[in-house]
Amino acid sequence: MQWIRKAAENGHTAACLQLAVRMYGDEPYAREVGNVGDAAGVATSVGIVEGHDIPQDVLAGMVYWLQKGGYSAVDEIRSEALEGGAYCCNGGCEVEGLLKDFKVCPQCKTARYCSAACQKEDWNAGGHKEKCGTTAAFEE
Repeated sequence: MQWIRKAAENGHTAACLQLAVRMYGDEPYAREVGNVGDAAGVATSVGIVEGHDIPQDVLAGMVYWLQKGGYSAVDEIRSEALEGGAYCCNGGCEVEGLLKDFKVCPQCKTARYCSAACQKEDWNAGGHKEKCGTTAAFEE
């Protein structure tokens, strides 16, 4: 995320779009890295605050990066996010919903689960346990 931010700061248009999309989707560290303190009021100035289910400071930062990259796709990003999908990392899970409704693994901050039961099932099956990288210290 830091490299994407650096590229966006240097005017790389695709990086600006990637950062904005990842901020809206609440990908790990995207909102922290994409935060722009001086972007307050940007979202209200373009009149897009209504109808978004993300915090206003995140929306303001997202709009800042979109504008910096020359994009105006805020509504397109929102419609994609509202379509929903199967975001649960448990291979056998068929639950679909909005990305924001799936909880992120507190350790690696990348895997998402629809419930604690799915997270536990995936961990016990070895799926996430091998990918998480947080068990290395415990196995030694």
